Amino acid sequence: MSVTIKNPEERDGMRAAGRAAASVLTMIAPQVKLGVTTEELDRICHDYIVNELKGIPAPLGYGGGNGRAPFPKSVCTSVNHVVCHGIPANKQLKRGDVVNIDVTVIKDGWHGDTSQMFYIGEPTILAKRLTETTREAMLAGIRKVRPGARLGDIGAAVQTVAEARGYSIVRDYCGHGIGRVFHEDPQVVHYGRPGTGMELVPGMTFTIEPMLNAGRCEVKLLPDGWTVVTKDHSLSAQWEHTVLVTETGYEILTLRDGETV
Repeated sequence: MSVTIKNPEERDGMRAAGRAAASVLTMIAPQVKLGVTTEELDRICHDYIVNELKGIPAPLGYGGGNGRAPFPKSVCTSVNHVVCHGIPANKQLKRGDVVNIDVTVIKDGWHGDTSQMFYIGEPTILAKRLTETTREAMLAGIRKVRPGARLGDIGAAVQTVAEARGYSIVRDYCGHGIGRVFHEDPQVVHYGRPGTGMELVPGMTFTIEPMLNAGRCEVKLLPDGWTVVTKDHSLSAQWEHTVLVTETGYEILTLRDGETV
């Protein structure tokens, strides 16, 4: 699959999809609280995407094949040691939990993809530090985006922040190109060497979405075929934005209202 370069009209489509995805996280934030189930959060997000945004939740029915069922829900909810692709279920969130909600909205054929970490009650020092570092690492990667930069510059920036704090980077999953297709080239890994990898050009759109573990980097896939957890059961955190390479630098397409970077 080749990298797609978006023209000005297509960039506007990506902006609209990004704003839609960001608005889901803004909407759901007050509902992420003690006692709620991730299944209920999924239902609220689904109703908002379909009825308010007139969009399509991209994860619902995505994938499948080779013995794996398609993803059964509209968002991913990854709690504590779940790294990514957690399936919403009838389990209540409890005090001290941390949860990532990952949202992808299709709006007029374009995909907007973003995720955010939430605390249930007061987080532990470890959870807060891991969560904040993961966001810092994502932003460090985003700040490297500009024409003429290379994918390795992004990965190296993320890796520097993460490893300076003693956290490991999940290497089995990465960011990705995005547009009319949910997952396209390039693959955006969150480690690497500056000056290596594909050169960035204006019109490219992709996600930067580091997953950091408090323990070791190894992960395993659960029998449901989707849920990825840390092998050592340590906490994991993830943040994600969809980014556009502009003529002068970058534009974050999934910024939430009031979010500062």
